[in-house]
Amino acid sequence: MTGTTTLTLGGLLAALLVLLANLHPWWTGPREMKQLAPFGKGFTGAAFAAACPGGILGWGHSHTGALANGAGERASSAGAGTSSSSSLSSGQLAGLGSTGAVIVVLAVFLVGLTYKAAGKKDKRRILGGAFVGSVFLLTAGVAGALEWLPDALNTAGDGVAKAFQGAGIQ
Repeated sequence: MTGTTTLTLGGLLAALLVLLANLHPWWTGPREMKQLAPFGKGFTGAAFAAACPGGILGWGHSHTGALANGAGERASSAGAGTSSSSSLSSGQLAGLGSTGAVIVVLAVFLVGLTYKAAGKKDKRRILGGAFVGSVFLLTAGVAGALEWLPDALNTAGDGVAKAFQGAGIQ
C-alpha cells in the first residue's frame, strides 16, 4: 500500500462514517463535552502529524488517505452500488520548522500516553479522531482552515527553545 495525498469521495465517506459513529453516542446521550474529549485528542494529534512533511508522522498521515480511500470505496460500492473514486481537491499543511517539530512530537507523544492509559471505548475514540483528522486534513477545505497551524507550532517551539537558551533571563 502506498501513501496518497489525494482523497476520493470514498475516503471522505469512510471518515464521515467514523465521525458519525463517534458523534452518535454523544448526540443520543447527555451531550457532555467530556464525551468528545478522546475523539478531540486523536483529531488534534492527527492535525499536528499532518503538519509534518516527512518522518514517521508524515508517512502515517499520507498512508491514512490510501486506507480511507480503499475502505470508503468498498463501503460505497457495497452499500449503494456506485463508484466513489472521484477525487476531491487536495490540501496540505506546509511550513513546519525544526522548533515546531519538537512541539509536534511532544503533542503526539502525549496523545500516545493518553491512549495507553485510556479504557477500551476511549481508545477507539482516540483512534477514530486520529483517523478522521488525518483524512480531513487531506482536503483543501480543512487544510486551508488550519493553514495557521504550522506557524503556531513554530512560534511555540521558538519560545521553548529561547526559554531553554536563557533568552530574556536577567
